[in-house]
Amino acid sequence: MSNPLNASNDQSSKSLPSLKPNNLLVYVMAIACGMAVANLYYAQPLLHTLANVFGTSIGTTGLIITMTQFGYVLGLVLIVPLGDLLERRRLITIVTAGTAIGLAGAAMSSSIGIFLFSCLAIGLTAVAAQILVPFAAVLAEEGQRGAVIGRVMSGLLLGILLARTVSGLIADAYGWQAVFWFATFSMLVQTAVLWKMLPQSRGEMRLSYPALIGSILHLLRDEPLLRRRIVYGTLGFASFSVFWTSLAFLLARPPYNYSDSVIGLFGLLGAAGALSASFAGKLHDKGHTRIGTGLLLSLIIISFTVMGLFSNHIFAVMIGVILLDIGQQGSHILNQSVIYTLNPAARSRITTAYMTSFFFGGVVGSASAGYMFEIAGWIGVSLLGGSFGAIAFLYWLTEFKE
Repeated sequence: MSNPLNASNDQSSKSLPSLKPNNLLVYVMAIACGMAVANLYYAQPLLHTLANVFGTSIGTTGLIITMTQFGYVLGLVLIVPLGDLLERRRLITIVTAGTAIGLAGAAMSSSIGIFLFSCLAIGLTAVAAQILVPFAAVLAEEGQRGAVIGRVMSGLLLGILLARTVSGLIADAYGWQAVFWFATFSMLVQTAVLWKMLPQSRGEMRLSYPALIGSILHLLRDEPLLRRRIVYGTLGFASFSVFWTSLAFLLARPPYNYSDSVIGLFGLLGAAGALSASFAGKLHDKGHTRIGTGLLLSLIIISFTVMGLFSNHIFAVMIGVILLDIGQQGSHILNQSVIYTLNPAARSRITTAYMTSFFFGGVVGSASAGYMFEIAGWIGVSLLGGSFGAIAFLYWLTEFKE
């Protein structure tokens, strides 16, 4: 009997382009990933403003991020595995068009309930980025897969970081609704570009859709490296979400009293994390994945220590942002570089297993951050975020016993 995890007969792969890191298509996919995933983060620097607009508490407003990430988790489970089953170009462009519809709904929201539902739809469809990343891995030349993934992920991470800056600037100039209309137009343009540029690729699976989803559990059972990397990713992104969900509340209050645009500019500091993505990919290609993972996870702990102790000093907060983004994004790249070597026939399902857990960590982090800020202030937030990083680092130490 054939192994359902390897049940693929991708006839189209024989005519697919073979990507090197500097190919034009790699840059197109990188930009597309960044634009898709940016939709998850446009609301983050606006949380203080949205709380005033909808008349909600800090804790309730923090659920905007939670609902978006929950939608993303659903998309990872229900949509991303279809990358191993359906024609990928068509799937990606349909999902991207769906994101535009969700964004338009957010722009027209008149209540927090409608806005939260729109955020759920945005998250559900923003998973186009997670179909593109394993697609890039399929197209990459052997021996350069880590570098190609690093290049594509650099675009994705820059999208996450620049989203906050762009959102803050547009909101201050034209209002919060303009942010979501801008994003709607961007997704419509992206849909057209991807339809034109992406090659057709269909993995002819011999599995039904229910069996396809069920096979993810087989992957979790059979791949110990996948399970380990899921732990690193889940805890790291929980830390990351704790910080970015809470930052707007810290900076909108004394001693800072910053506007949405200034708060959004802090996303630029995280560019160091995005730029580290290619470096992390090269670390993997050179065989330094284990030690690199430990060093990057330790930066998460250091970042929250610095920001917790010196939260009234803006330069300490800035240094913390840089260290957190380098640590989280770099370790995330190493995680993905490892898991995409496990089973070439199941890369979309591997993505689902990893990224579902990854964003579940984000849901936990963002859901707890707003309430932690209300209860214990920034010190409580720092302890919460640093604890997630510390648990990941302690688990990394167990690698040396294997």
